[in-house]
This record gives sequence, C-alpha cells and structure tokens, in this order.
Amino acid sequence: MSDLKNIPIADYDYPLPDERIARYPLAERDHSKLLAVTPEGIVEHRFYELPQILPAGSLLVFNDTKVIHARLLFRKETGATIEIFCLEPYNMAVSEAFEQRKQCSWVCFIGNNKKWKEGTLCGKWKVESGEFCLTAERRNAVGNAWIVDFHWTGGASFAEVIENAGVIPLPPYLGREAEESDATRYQTVYAHYEGSVAAPTAGLHFTDNVINGLHQRGIDTEYLTLHVGAGTFKPVSSEHIGDHEMHVEKVHVTAENLRHLCNHRDTARVAVGTTSVRTLESLYWFGVQLRHNPNMECMHISQWEPYTLDDCGMDYVEAYNQILEWMNRHHEDSFYGETQLMIAPGYRYRTITGMVTNFHQPKSTLLLLVSAFIGERWKDAYRYALDNGFRFLRYGDSCLFLP
Repeated sequence: MSDLKNIPIADYDYPLPDERIARYPLAERDHSKLLAVTPEGIVEHRFYELPQILPAGSLLVFNDTKVIHARLLFRKETGATIEIFCLEPYNMAVSEAFEQRKQCSWVCFIGNNKKWKEGTLCGKWKVESGEFCLTAERRNAVGNAWIVDFHWTGGASFAEVIENAGVIPLPPYLGREAEESDATRYQTVYAHYEGSVAAPTAGLHFTDNVINGLHQRGIDTEYLTLHVGAGTFKPVSSEHIGDHEMHVEKVHVTAENLRHLCNHRDTARVAVGTTSVRTLESLYWFGVQLRHNPNMECMHISQWEPYTLDDCGMDYVEAYNQILEWMNRHHEDSFYGETQLMIAPGYRYRTITGMVTNFHQPKSTLLLLVSAFIGERWKDAYRYALDNGFRFLRYGDSCLFLP
C-alpha cells in the first residue's frame, strides 16, 4: 500500500502540444479516430468501425448521465459578473432538486466571489411559459465551495430554470466559452439523467448508427448512471499520488441493471469511458462491503479502501448479488451510493475485460486508471497517437483497450 501511494505522478507525464488539444468536435461524431490496442498490436480505425472490432456477444456498458447547464452568470449593478457553478444539490437527491418549483439549495463554486460582498444576486431569463426571476443567496462555505440558496418565480422546475439560465460548463483547457452547438455536442446521444458537470467523454463518439451496428452484431448494451463532478478536471498537483484527494461522485443503479450485468459473466464486458469503469468497479466494492456488513446503511467507497478490504474471493457476480439481496431486504428497486475510488497502478480490475476511452491529460487520475488496466502500454498508445495526428482530451479521439 505504501509503495502504491509513493508512485510519482511525474511517471504519468507526457508532452502534449497545445495544438493537439481538440477545441471543437468533428462534424460527424463517429468519424473520429479510434486506436485499438490489443495483444496483437496497435491498429488505427475510425470510430464507426467499432461494432466490427468488438468480439461478437460482448456487453458494452454506458454512462447515461446528462450534463447540466451548471454555470450561472449574474451581473451586479456595479457591472461585475459573478459566476455560480452548481456542483450538486445540498441535502437533496439530484432528481428531487430538479423537480423543485420555487427554491432549492446547491453546493457551488463561486467565481469573482470577492466582488460579491453581500446581498442577493438577481437575474431575469425567458422560458416557453414566460419570464422568470432567479435569485441567489450565498450562505456558508463548504471546503472551497459555498452553499447557495436559489429562489425563482414562474413555477418552472429547477431543471427548466438551469436549462434556460445556465451555460454548459466546458473544460477550462479548451480556452473558449460555450457556444450554442455545445449544448448538443457536449452531450451523448443517449444522455438521460441530469446531474453531471462534465460529459462522459468516450460516449461522445457514439451515434445511433453505431449503436444499431452493435445490436446487429449481437453486442449487448447496458446503461448505468454516475454523475461526473468538477473534480474530473482536477490534475494531480502533489508529487506522489498518495497525497491527492479524489473527488466524490454519485452512483445510481437499478436491480434490473445488476441482473443484466450478472448475465454476462462469460462474455467480454467493455466499459465506455472511465466513469463507467469507476461505476462498475465501485459496485463490486459496495457488494464486498455488504458481505462484511449486510446491515450497512451508509453506501460510500473511500479512496484507498479497496486496496486493503478483504474481497472474500468474490467475483463480480457474487458481489453484485450482495447488492441485490440488500435491495430485496429493503424493498428497493434502485441503489444509490457515493464513490471516491482511486484506480491506480497496482489495482486489480474485477468487472471489465475492455475499455473505450479518450486520450487524457498528463498527470491525471484518468491516466492512472488506464495504466492500471494496460500497464506501460499506455505509453506506446499515446506515442503512436502523438506521432499520427490524433486529437486529444474531451473533444478528441479515442482508444479501445482489449488487453
């Protein structure tokens, strides 16, 4: 464990020229490049070829979270602009918060906070049913964020309010403001449950045609939900990975999801994106926790817990069945939990045999996750991509890892 925590993040650095960062998506989602890394070698494809590359009968697991218009910009009478970046509801489930029609509270980052000395911020926006006024009152600090109370007129749901008043939160490294096209292109075509402040990136390449092609090849699909937090943009700034604190993300899965996943014990299981990876692996550890304590109520995976917790020799099906048994005892159709799981070299995967993911930032936890899956071959893949015109980061190209 100490060796793991002492891994220097400098070992996961690489030179990324600024011009290789994709500022905009391609005109056609599925025309992006796809780098397949298998035991046979490294082969370049186009993304629309994915159904022909995957083993027939595979299971592809998607994250169906939807990016919210999390950035709210208020202009004060002094001319100063205050940005409120909504991270997550305060003391309320995400779905419940979006259903509110008068008020709700969120944990938020506040940009230009020093200019907001006191008082209430107010703005007016239009929706189909008319105009509404949205106010924001800053309460108290929570770490480096704040609790903000929102009130609005007009009777619209908060989902409608933030959709009309807010702006899509693009990653800072894109170096540009969100444009109208980003409202569509920074969502997957299968996005469903609102709650993320960043897109599950690998999913951005999929089109209805690609998904239909998967089904025609007998490749099964499943959709889970993990809301992507702002911490996904946070690079590792410490010298060693043990000093980095992982962000918390919320996981939602249904009993039907779990039973479907359990039916694929003997087939290839490919996660689409690192959020799907963390969801599947976190669910395994929730099952292990429940094996140790069947009456557990607080569903939380801490950052390093999986590296020390006895897995009781369970495979993923046995672990998922622990969750199903808990749900049955509590008469629940859905399971909710929080995960801080940090997947780094030394971690042993329990749930997947393949992964589709984009090219990630140097010195990022996402690169650690990839290295834990394919080892030092990540360097070969990234070197090939840099030498052959691949586009990097969120609007860039992708990899298929089948080790």
